[in-house]
Amino acid sequence: MMVGRLKEATIAACLAAVLILPIFGLKIARTGSISQIEPHYGYVMAAFGIVFIMSLTRPLWEKLFANMPSISMPVLNQTAQQRAIFILFIAGALLPVALVLMRWVWPSFEYHNLMSMLSFALIYVILGLGLNIVVGFAGLLNLGYAGFYAIGGYTFGYLFKIYGFSFWMSLPFAIVMAALIGLALSFLLLRLRGDYLAIVTLAVSLIIVSIFKLDTNLTIGNLRLFGGPDGVLNLPKPTVFGYEILRRAPEGQTTFHNLLGLTYESRHMEINLYLIALALAAITVFVSNRLLRMPLGRAWEALREDEIACRSLGLNPAPIKIWAFTIGAGIAGMAGAFFGARQGLVNPESFQFIESIMILAAVVLGGMGSNLGVIIAAILIVVLQEFGRGLGEYRMLIFGLVLVLMMIWRPQGLLPVKRQPVELPS
Repeated sequence: MMVGRLKEATIAACLAAVLILPIFGLKIARTGSISQIEPHYGYVMAAFGIVFIMSLTRPLWEKLFANMPSISMPVLNQTAQQRAIFILFIAGALLPVALVLMRWVWPSFEYHNLMSMLSFALIYVILGLGLNIVVGFAGLLNLGYAGFYAIGGYTFGYLFKIYGFSFWMSLPFAIVMAALIGLALSFLLLRLRGDYLAIVTLAVSLIIVSIFKLDTNLTIGNLRLFGGPDGVLNLPKPTVFGYEILRRAPEGQTTFHNLLGLTYESRHMEINLYLIALALAAITVFVSNRLLRMPLGRAWEALREDEIACRSLGLNPAPIKIWAFTIGAGIAGMAGAFFGARQGLVNPESFQFIESIMILAAVVLGGMGSNLGVIIAAILIVVLQEFGRGLGEYRMLIFGLVLVLMMIWRPQGLLPVKRQPVELPS
């Protein structure tokens, strides 16, 4: 028995060392124009030792974890979740007012970084709510959500560069374009489910991002059709009722702060972006909640629980899946357009596979089908990423460990939703 356990622990430790070696064990050092690989075996030996000890003592900590109580957190019904979301958004809308008042009391207080981080977190909230429709409501595992995110951003970029469209003019086109591509792709995915669906959606996302990464001479006017690694640059910020939030307005126009008689400060733009992101997130929540109450929402849940049972109820899974992919893709397109306006550019590096994983992590951590849980998890993920930047390459290692522990002790998510049953009158 002991010999078999030693053999198993040794094999597991060797595999861990092989996986760690190219990531942490080999470093590229540059001396002038010469690059050479320097081995660092400390990380490899540490990984070998940790995995060996954990594998050898696996029966002990498995028994320990089995006896530990699971984390007890409330399971809210839909009505309670909607009230909590409403309170959360009201608090979010009042946050800029509180920060401005704090600035008057404490003149040295700066909140630019906080507003910027929260506006980016709200992008993840929008994306998480959109993916929650596909994964949480309909049960369709989508690993390529970043592809539709990219379509929204590039649609805004191309419309501005070619036709001079502003953010608000481009936003409906970004939503429709992403939704149409999601609609077209959904017909290819109707016969797939489970792991096969996940692999194909991942492949589609990689293809979309790779297309935008192409560096070709195909042009529309003075704009290259595919922007290459640089993407599309110098995108405009969103306006407020048509007024620019800039230090100086273009000729013949008035800035928003001049209209209000205020002195321009850079924080005005951050507050504007935050409030726009909050409004878009509120619209997404409203649409998601309304869809869930409709017969389509019940059909999504029936499909998620059991496709065969869904068919036996007389429901055709094909249009149910198509609606889920189309609506989810449209929401991602909206988030992508706002991301391009917030950043002032879009490029392929912003829509890599890791983005799809982080969005999916928000859905799983928050609780599949729980809008409130997805909102909280998306904000937590962005905040933890921001505060973990000082950890460098260990940031994702710690994040992965948190995910593993979360799946062990709270597999249903932070705030799972409890659907209220519909009772027919007798």
